[in-house]
This record gives sequence, structure tokens and C-alpha cells, in this order.
Amino acid sequence: MDVAFINVPARRHIRPHTPEDATQSLLLSITCGTHIPKPSPIMLRSPIVVLRPYSGASPLGTTSKRTVASCGLFSAVFVRGVATSSQNVGIKALYTYFPSSYVSQTELEAYDGVSAGKYTIGLGQKNMAVCGEREDINSICLSAVQGLFDKFGTNPRDVGRIEVGTETVIDKSKSVKTTLMDLFAPSGNTSLEGIDTTNACYGGTSALFNSLQWAESSYYDGRDAIAVAADIAVYEKGAARPTGGAGAVSMLVGPNAPLVFEQGLRGSYFENAYDFYKPVLSSEYPLVDGPLSNDCYLRALDSSYQGYRDKFRKAFGREFSVQEDVDYALFHSPYTKLVQKSWGRLHYLDFLTHKDSKALAQSALHQYTSLSSEASYSNKELTKALQDETKQSYAAKVVPSLLLPSELGNSYCGSLYTGLQSLVDHVSKQPQKKKEQRVLLFSYGSGLAATMFSLKIQGDVSDIAQKADIVNRLKQRKPISPADFTTTLKRREETHTMAPFEPTSPVAGMFPGTFYLKQVDDKYRRHYARV
Repeated sequence: MDVAFINVPARRHIRPHTPEDATQSLLLSITCGTHIPKPSPIMLRSPIVVLRPYSGASPLGTTSKRTVASCGLFSAVFVRGVATSSQNVGIKALYTYFPSSYVSQTELEAYDGVSAGKYTIGLGQKNMAVCGEREDINSICLSAVQGLFDKFGTNPRDVGRIEVGTETVIDKSKSVKTTLMDLFAPSGNTSLEGIDTTNACYGGTSALFNSLQWAESSYYDGRDAIAVAADIAVYEKGAARPTGGAGAVSMLVGPNAPLVFEQGLRGSYFENAYDFYKPVLSSEYPLVDGPLSNDCYLRALDSSYQGYRDKFRKAFGREFSVQEDVDYALFHSPYTKLVQKSWGRLHYLDFLTHKDSKALAQSALHQYTSLSSEASYSNKELTKALQDETKQSYAAKVVPSLLLPSELGNSYCGSLYTGLQSLVDHVSKQPQKKKEQRVLLFSYGSGLAATMFSLKIQGDVSDIAQKADIVNRLKQRKPISPADFTTTLKRREETHTMAPFEPTSPVAGMFPGTFYLKQVDDKYRRHYARV
């Protein structure tokens, strides 16, 4: 048997089957179709689905017509270049781990001797999560993935891929993912693709994209994927220290999800920049050019949004509008004040596109149209005007995503996805007014890498919110004083590359079930235990 095809409705999806089912289905299909003696790329003008035995060949495909692609033992249909063998691919479960200790930004203002409101109003932060010597990137990722298993009943044997996005490096060779394999060992599952991916705060998004693309590809084997976005963000004493934080988000990715990503709608921007980087491998601390980093962030936002709008226009035949087409918006959050500025920025870009329309004839923003892009990034009058103009939409569409970012601080790779966890909690408590809601997401990593993309909330997310239980867990945290926070970071500095090393801080105050560092032996091998 080479290739057989049958006429079916255009929107019918072909799913992978067992070898027996696949053989039987293919035999039946031959009587209804036509043999093609030699497989080749086939351009189809009519609503036809093509089946063929799996041959290990690369997917055949184009971008605009329905073509054939290998998927397991069956072929999948490509519609507009997107494989439809897995339907509604997205996030099925979401769990955020954060440490049990935090420092108040209000108290930190007083301790640092800065003006009241500098961190709480100027940065828009409330508290900051603190990891002591007992926690490292391995331990917080172990806790996050274990959370999926414990809270959502995820079976380790049902996972076929796991990838970690992080910039918190404690080993230049061994990945965090390999440490996570300890969680799968009891089940006997050693067949998991994926590895770590790194570029500042963008690694988590790359891990998520790779997981999504695996679930939509010819290599998908019916199991789910896990994408982990995690970091411990610490800074040396100075102006940047209040923008630290910590958190680890584990996302279960697969078909039939309530959070479904919009296929083909992405706008990306990359360039070579030294706005934030970590060249000193013996230190956890980065080198930061704050003003440059803000400009890079906004420049990447502009370009990514333009790319996203271009894709939207081609897909739907009309212009995209944040006012009309976005139900919620999430942004990478080094601090929430930058998120507010970014939301205003998108409205400004929409205004520039439609500034000659009658509806905008009286807009106060006309006085800023002569500004160059670079000049507009730091123009305080424009920023204030945009904040005033978008005050209501910011409160309705963006603030619901800022609970964890404002409480945990910047978790680098985890930052955007702590926002998603916050949004899910918010949406679960609201009356469902629409069948689906579009969420616009902007991911940024210094250096730099950025993407704007979107998902739709298409199902009930109350189960995710209930099991993640972020509000109650935030209330169970314990505050530490700014002096103890400073001592904690000093201790991390001293022990960062130490071996052998046994932490001495107590584990009694950690959340039940939390993984912690037990020992680093004289060969730098790390050993963990669980509270």
C-alpha cells in the first residue's frame, strides 16, 4: 500500500490510532479512494483528507493549501499550514510554586532610606519572594512539577516531553531537566524529550513554544508535555535589588485544553543588545543597564506588536485593535509599572495607525505624533497621557494578571506565566459572558528576544484555579525583615559555588511538600530532600 485518499468534510480531523486501528482504517479507505503509486507532495483543491502508512518521512506541506503530513501511523491534514491532528492544543493545567518567605517593599523602602512609594508606587510592587540557601533552581522546579502531579493528578507516565526555561545557571553542563527526571523514575518513564533553554527571561516562552510545537507535530505520541518557566532573581545591593523575586511555573501542554493558543498568530523581534547579562559565572548577579533595558523592552514591544498585527490582518482580513479584540493582556513584568506603560504603548501604536480617522480627530495624542519612536519611550508627558486615557481598560484587562507579579516580584522566565496563573484565578471567579476570551501575551528576554502571541480561554478554568489555590497560599507565607533579607542574599553569595556544602537554615518554615537542597558533596553533586 502506498497512498490512498478519500473525500471527507474539510474540517474533519484525523487522529493517531493504534497500529491495528490504523491498518484497518487504511484498508477500508482504499476501497473508497484512489491509489497513488509513489508518495509525493500533493496539492489539494478540494476538501480531501489523505491517509498513508507511516514511513518516517518529513512532513509534506505548504502554507496555504491542504497537504499531507506524517503523524504517528496516520497522516494529518494541514490547513493554512497548521497540523490539525491535535485539536485545541494549549495549557491543560498550571501550577506556580513560590517560596514561603517574602520581604515587604514598603519596609524595604524604609530600610534602604529611599522616599516612601519609590518601590511600591514607582515600581508598582507590593512584596518580593525570597529564596534562602536551601532553595536553588533545581529545587523550585522540582516543587513546581511535583505540584502538577499532586494537585492535578498528572500521571508521570503520561508525559512525553519536559523542557525547562531558566537563566538561573548552577551547572554549565547538566540541565535542570535531568534533575527533574528523579520525579519520573518511580514510574519507570525515561522516555521524555526536551532539555533546558536559556535566554534571560525568554527561556520559559521558548520552552512553551517547543512543547506546543511538539504536541502539534508528527512526533507527537499521544502523551502530554510539561513546560517549566522558573528563576531566582537576585541583584547586588543597589537600585535594582527591589526588582528581584522568585517563582517556578509548570504548565501541562496538550490537546483539548481550556487555554488554547491561536495558531499562526505570533510577532517576534530579536537583536544583539547588552541591556542585561550575566558574564561573571561565579556570581548570581547580573550586569544591568536600566535605561537601555527599558528602551529595548519597548522597542521589542513595538516590533512584536507590529508583527502580530500583520499576521492577524492576513488571517482575518482586517486590522487588529487592543480595544476591540483583546479581553485580557499579559506582559513580562520586571515590575508592574512597566506593564502599565506597555499597555498604554499598545494604544499609542493603534492611535498612530488610525490617527487620521474622524473618530480620533479630537484626541489629545495628536500633539505627540511628531516624536520619534526612541524619543517617545522616555517622554513623560506622553506616558502620563496614555495612562490617563487607558486607566479603565488597564484596570479591567491587565490588572487581573498582576496579583502574583506584584507579590512575588520578577521571576524572570516565570514572570509572564505567574501573570497567566493570576488571570486564571481571576477569570474563574467572574461570570462567563463570552464563549471564548482572547488573551494577548508579550514575552521579553534581555539580550534580546521577544514575542507577542495570543491564546483563547475556551473552557472552564475553575478547576485549575481551585487546585493552584494561589490566594490562600500567598496568605500562608511568612514575612522576613529587610535586614534578614540582606543577610540571606549575603549567605547566597558566600555559598553559591561552595563544595562541599551543607545548608544550616531550618526547613520547618517551608511549605509542606517543598523540595530543598540537602547537601552539595565534594564533587559538586547536589542532593535534595522534601519537607
